[in-house]
Amino acid sequence: MSKRVGCRGLDRAEAIRSLQPYIEKAAKFSGWSFPKDSWRLLGPPLPWDYRRLVRDAASTANSVLDMGTGGGEFLAGISCSLPKCTVATEEWRVNVPVAKKRLSEIGIETVHCQSIQLPFKGECFDLVINRHEELDPKEVARVIRRGGRVITQQVSRDNWKELRAYFKVADFGNHRKRYAEGFEAAGLRITANLDHDYNVAYSNLGELVFMLAVTPWTVPGFSLERDIEGLLALEKDCRTQNGLELTESRYLLIAHKDDTN
Repeated sequence: MSKRVGCRGLDRAEAIRSLQPYIEKAAKFSGWSFPKDSWRLLGPPLPWDYRRLVRDAASTANSVLDMGTGGGEFLAGISCSLPKCTVATEEWRVNVPVAKKRLSEIGIETVHCQSIQLPFKGECFDLVINRHEELDPKEVARVIRRGGRVITQQVSRDNWKELRAYFKVADFGNHRKRYAEGFEAAGLRITANLDHDYNVAYSNLGELVFMLAVTPWTVPGFSLERDIEGLLALEKDCRTQNGLELTESRYLLIAHKDDTN
């Protein structure tokens, strides 16, 4: 096999060796907080502020559910805005003890469960928040009290769309449409349905390898040995003076359960 140069001039075997530390770092990863110096935003940020939206909504809520809390980083960062009755769920067993340790210190319970099957009685939360976690609209609607709402920010279908030319990327379908229609079918009223694409630049190929390793649903079965040719081709085609440029895509849905009593 002929050598293919990439990854700052390294050949295939050397590139695998140079990227291996990022795979090892990913194997030790827990929580859901990523180094901010590994990538930078190019252009305007999202036109909405998820943190502010949640803090404003939580300030008038008596009970809050955070679905897919990761390591509890987000909730811990806004703890002063949360009501006493705040609960978090987390599905990934690696993150559960991380979240429990962090959130128990501020009086928040973490429940280990599937995000699409919530172990709570009906109409027990004023506010349900969900950032990048799978959900079942009917199940979310079930646990929201009348007069309450759900705020969810999700990763859109076109996130990292550049990868499609080099890898077999998973396609979860148009869940933005599915979630919005599901909320409405469950009796909720959509009050915000926004989407936004923006460019980011990863400082080097290794940082992207790390992200692919900690999000294994992106490229199922991802491995350096199998996918190194695609990685080198991606770097060659997508590297600019800013770094390795990719498109990130997000959407925001807010839905209310009207108080009809």
